[in-house]
Amino acid sequence: MAQIRTGLATNLATISGMRTAEVIPDNPQPPVAVFELDRVEYDQAMKNGLTIYRFTVQVIVGRADARSAQRWLDALIPPEGVSSVKAAIESNRTFSGVIQDCRVESMPAIGSVQMNDQTYLAAQFDVAIYA
Repeated sequence: MAQIRTGLATNLATISGMRTAEVIPDNPQPPVAVFELDRVEYDQAMKNGLTIYRFTVQVIVGRADARSAQRWLDALIPPEGVSSVKAAIESNRTFSGVIQDCRVESMPAIGSVQMNDQTYLAAQFDVAIYA
């Protein structure tokens, strides 16, 4: 799991200014991407040939009342571009040979998140890791 989280962090670090957190931070310093493992699907091929790890990557861009937070978010959403979360995560799809493939499948949620009595603007991205 550590290598998968490191691979996600390395790929997301290609977005200028993006921080990453492999665990949910007590006091996030936006912009920051946080990785949450949602579920593991075992035995997707014969003889344990494939395991799928499903992550939610939550990107916290700033305080919800800050205009700059919305601009950050607007840059992260497109499927391509230097600030695209999808393009960054898929920039090295095997994490240099650690996994078989990765894919950003969707961005199902965008909105406010509450952390430490602060309200932040964030987007969630569903990521499938094939290992």
